[in-house]
Amino acid sequence: MQSLIPSSVRPGLPAAAPADAAMRRTVYIVDDEDLIRSSLASLLRSMDLEVRDFPTTAAFLAAPKGPGPGCLVLDVRLRGESGLAFQQSMASRGLGPMPVIFMTGHGDVSMTVRAMKAGARDFLEKPFRDQDMIDAVVAALDADARRLAVERALDDVRGCWASLTPREREVLGHVAAGRMNKQIAGEMGIAEITAKIHRGQAMRKMRSRSVAELVRKMQAIGVIREAA
Repeated sequence: MQSLIPSSVRPGLPAAAPADAAMRRTVYIVDDEDLIRSSLASLLRSMDLEVRDFPTTAAFLAAPKGPGPGCLVLDVRLRGESGLAFQQSMASRGLGPMPVIFMTGHGDVSMTVRAMKAGARDFLEKPFRDQDMIDAVVAALDADARRLAVERALDDVRGCWASLTPREREVLGHVAAGRMNKQIAGEMGIAEITAKIHRGQAMRKMRSRSVAELVRKMQAIGVIREAA
């Protein structure tokens, strides 16, 4: 899987700047306290981030989401639906992968444990230092950028696989199993030169320069299973 991740977003390295405005990093803030929400939005905009803030989870859900990396800075205690309850329902609302940073003025151990078990990236108690929030947001956005890069890479591989003919897919199944052209021809009842041609065309369509690279791609999209 790691081979599909562009070098610009490898774990441990800062993600490359988005190529265009459509891929800008976006921070979504949900807090029912106007002063906290506005001051936090101002802080994060100073980092050249796109920031959208909302007083309720309902307002956040109704707003369009950007296509680029994003994270949600969410207050635990909100009027109406709590932040914790909202986090636990995010997957069913199509927001499962978005990193969540919780903030609260009433944090306790059990609350933190619940948030982290549900997948929160961080949990900051108010009042928090500006730098602590900046560090948490940058880490969350980097993680989401890596996730999106992997998804784009996988979508590209799926597109390559979809472009193959049924015969080419059959040939690559044999290639991935380690068979040579003569063996593939015998298995499929075709001439060896025909097997070689299909193999070459299929490898080009899959943009694979080696059998090892092909196998990794086929494993990544679930065409074949990884070896135990």
